[in-house]
Amino acid sequence: MKEEFLEVVNEKGETLTALPRSEIHGNPSLMHRVVHVLVFNGRGELLLQKRSMNKDVAPGKWDTSVGGHVNAGESLDDALKRELKEELGIAASMPRFLYSYIHSNDYETELVYTYSCTYDGKINFQADEIDEVRPWSMDEIRQSMGKGILSDNFEHEIRTYINFNPGGAGERNG
Repeated sequence: MKEEFLEVVNEKGETLTALPRSEIHGNPSLMHRVVHVLVFNGRGELLLQKRSMNKDVAPGKWDTSVGGHVNAGESLDDALKRELKEELGIAASMPRFLYSYIHSNDYETELVYTYSCTYDGKINFQADEIDEVRPWSMDEIRQSMGKGILSDNFEHEIRTYINFNPGGAGERNG
């Protein structure tokens, strides 16, 4: 399997260069673009994925419904469609853009573009990268914050979402 190439970007998302993923991960000075999709069901619950124990970032932690790198030369829309299909087997939904933000930790720095959608269909998740998926209520998510159950990336994501959507209810019209 050939290695992914990702674009190193500035705070505006402008491409500076493209490098192999292995050079970008582990170096938080090299910011790269990712897409996140918050997938809500009709009851307003948020679908989360439990990351496989073989992942290099947040193994075994519950994480955003869909999250993935934007490959070098790939548009955000194409990355969204690819990640929805790869991770959850969803092909029919086109999420709507919510916001973007920078997430940084000791391992990496990401320019995150977050989208949301409502979906009640069949989920066919990527078993080599995801151990489990299930819907969570916003109350259950709030109660799990800071307890080592959720990835640090997702805790940043959900705090950003709650600030963006102060009512805190999941999307129902998407």
